[in-house]
Amino acid sequence: MKHIIIGGNGFVGQQLAANLVKDGRQVVVADIEEKQTPHASQVEFVRIDVTSRASLDRIAVTPDDVVYNLSAKMLSPIMPRAKRRDFFWPVNYHGVANILDWMDKANAHRLVHFTTDMIYGHTHEVPTREDAPAKPLGEYGQSKLETEWMCADWRTRGFDISIFRPRLIIGPGRLGILEKLFKLIDYNLPVPMIGSGHNPYQFISVFDCASAAEAAWRAGFPNKSYNLGSDDPPPVRTLLRDLINEAGSKSILLPTPAPLVKLTLTTLDLINMPLMDPEQYLIADEVCILDTTAAKTDLNWKPLYRDEDMLKAAYREYRTSRTKSDASSSSVALHRQ
Repeated sequence: MKHIIIGGNGFVGQQLAANLVKDGRQVVVADIEEKQTPHASQVEFVRIDVTSRASLDRIAVTPDDVVYNLSAKMLSPIMPRAKRRDFFWPVNYHGVANILDWMDKANAHRLVHFTTDMIYGHTHEVPTREDAPAKPLGEYGQSKLETEWMCADWRTRGFDISIFRPRLIIGPGRLGILEKLFKLIDYNLPVPMIGSGHNPYQFISVFDCASAAEAAWRAGFPNKSYNLGSDDPPPVRTLLRDLINEAGSKSILLPTPAPLVKLTLTTLDLINMPLMDPEQYLIADEVCILDTTAAKTDLNWKPLYRDEDMLKAAYREYRTSRTKSDASSSSVALHRQ
């Protein structure tokens, strides 16, 4: 039996591949990009593009194999409103359709599929359970939600599909929207918050995401959707203050009137000059906490990493990368003199 990870060189995919290799499993990493990961020599790499159905046929798959889909277009870089559908849907929706068709042709019917908590849209209950209304606020969440509907149809055809809806995934090596935050802290600039910052805003670590995917395999791929989030998330204000202290920065936290900020950001978005994606800022001052009871109960899984520790780890990795980049730039400048 092989473990085939579509998007296996992405943030979560790399961690999942490393875990499975450590466990002695046969791993195939399928991705559009090859990377020199620490475990690269211990996996089979296949270059594919999920938007091309034909490219998936490069992966040798049998009915005994299991598949993890971690391919996705994310909310970074920020895309103008007019370009979002063309950016998200080819990979996030049509790519999943290609994967399911490819699996079906080989009679491989076991899949772990990652979507997002963005399918819920605004918070309607705290904590949010898996049966909460799904009303995405943009193309990213909608593209992911419709893959869940697609998977529901394939389940009726004999597929076993476990779906995960993670909160914002953080950990060492993760930047995206966090890079803007880290730069403000590095330059000792004020760190604006949308609202007062007293609301908890849950994350999930890359390590806990990978362990959840493994847990679904070990549990026999339950045909259910599961929330993924940390335990006991701190308020945004506390989270950011601790990070600023960790960095030794002189930055201060700057509360803002949430309705005015959202109106400003929405206006900029409407004229195709976005600073943030609406799916991010429209819920920034809400209490966004997922109920993870189902994953804990069904899969014998639990999150082991705290939000504050993972955010600090991401910042330290950012600082290390920036130091290396600055050193490289200095070296190039010296050679040119």
